[in-house]
Amino acid sequence: MKALSTSTRSIKPAEVVKKWHLIDADGLVVGRLAVIIANLLRGKHKPSFTPHVDCGDHVVVINAGKVRLTGNKLKQKIYYKHTGYAGGIKEVTAAKVLDGRFPERVLEKAVERMIPRGPLGRAQMRALHLYAGTEHPHGGTQPELLDVASRNRKNKVGA
Repeated sequence: MKALSTSTRSIKPAEVVKKWHLIDADGLVVGRLAVIIANLLRGKHKPSFTPHVDCGDHVVVINAGKVRLTGNKLKQKIYYKHTGYAGGIKEVTAAKVLDGRFPERVLEKAVERMIPRGPLGRAQMRALHLYAGTEHPHGGTQPELLDVASRNRKNKVGA
């Protein structure tokens, strides 16, 4: 019989096996979905999770423009950016972003702020593929469908 190991094994970057997940974000709550996506991108769902290695999976999100915000966040949540000039702070509400040209940025910003900053976080964010509509070019990878709505009744608004 094999003895149990008492040491934690760190996985090397060459040993990482990346899977592909497909999530339909239609009607899902932004924050709850962002937590699930961030954990998949980081690799925290794997028993071989190593904090300093990009061991996460690729995540393809379709209908990212149809995510929902609970409460009054649609009108009250404000995204800020600075132009770099004095007094150049700009603000936009979540409702305006969702109605705008790139509605998937609401979900992108939510996930981005749950991922560590730095080179590792940027590498993990490159594994996130967001699409506002139902079409995506990653069919060749045969992503595994992940049903987020069925995990918890609070994950979907109006269900």
